[in-house]
Amino acid sequence: MRRRSLLIAVPTGLVAVSGCGSDTSDSSRAADSASPSASASESAAPPPKIVDGPLPAITAGTKFDEKPTVAKGSGDPSKQLAVKTVIAGGGKTVAEGDYLQANYLGQVWSSGKVFDNSYDRKTPLLIQLSQGTIIDGWRYALAGKKAGSRVEFSVPPTWGYGTRGNPQGGIKGTDTLVFVVDVQDTFNAKSSAKGTEVAQSDAKLPKVGTDTDSKAPSIEVPKTAAPTKLVAEYIIEGDGAEVAADSTVLVQYKGVLWDSGKEFDSTYSRKMLTSFSLQQVVKGWAQGLTGKKVGSRVLVVVPPSLGYGDKPPAGSGIKKDSVLVFSVDILAKM
Repeated sequence: MRRRSLLIAVPTGLVAVSGCGSDTSDSSRAADSASPSASASESAAPPPKIVDGPLPAITAGTKFDEKPTVAKGSGDPSKQLAVKTVIAGGGKTVAEGDYLQANYLGQVWSSGKVFDNSYDRKTPLLIQLSQGTIIDGWRYALAGKKAGSRVEFSVPPTWGYGTRGNPQGGIKGTDTLVFVVDVQDTFNAKSSAKGTEVAQSDAKLPKVGTDTDSKAPSIEVPKTAAPTKLVAEYIIEGDGAEVAADSTVLVQYKGVLWDSGKEFDSTYSRKMLTSFSLQQVVKGWAQGLTGKKVGSRVLVVVPPSLGYGDKPPAGSGIKKDSVLVFSVDILAKM
């Protein structure tokens, strides 16, 4: 059984200050009505056949990452998945299981009614391309595409919201949907920080490795007294947008205990990234990452008062009043 992150889905963990069954924060800022991250069909459908068309014309907003205007569908839509790469990007290839950062617009084929778009919110969607987290039409249409691409595709109910539709979004169970997606970036278990190394000159703080070869960085804890206040220092400074107090972040991280240097949690060990809202984490993480730039690697030392205190997660190997040391790569935010 794959070990679950201490950061998600445990009432006393770093995430889930109030407790949550699973981390859905990556879609929490998408439209409440009919985000592609919403629960879709009643059961898993067999893979569709990918066909070239038909697809409605994009009549305005034709540049990458520009809000498109899409014509109403003409005639009957395909009963399979019609997919067209409108603009071919040259970035990393999207794969099943990756986290996708993208702007998108969705509308109903028959009426041309736009039911959702991220352009107006000025916040791209950040979500994992996997069954159960996003409608299947997205999984099949976008796998194999490259970052920097604009992809248009139509999704029949079978690979969309099923026969129940999505009443909140005004989508009936018979509606075929049309999406235009601008794939900004894609992330997987090999993703790392990208930026400028910052000198680590304080001998009283842990030293964190600066390799960005997808392996877990080393963390060397000094044989000195642990700090009593929060520490949050750049190891690698990225050049992306700053993380806000209410941001959802996508991260790689490794956590060790100050007193022993023993690792207690790591996305590298699980070979799985983690995405969560800073509003769901304990104070040390929320305060430590707020204001830091996307693309950075950050050393975060969390004192007990801002971490688990005298109530560490059961079975975690963390003792009461432990000081925790983290290396955190901030890969993306929304």
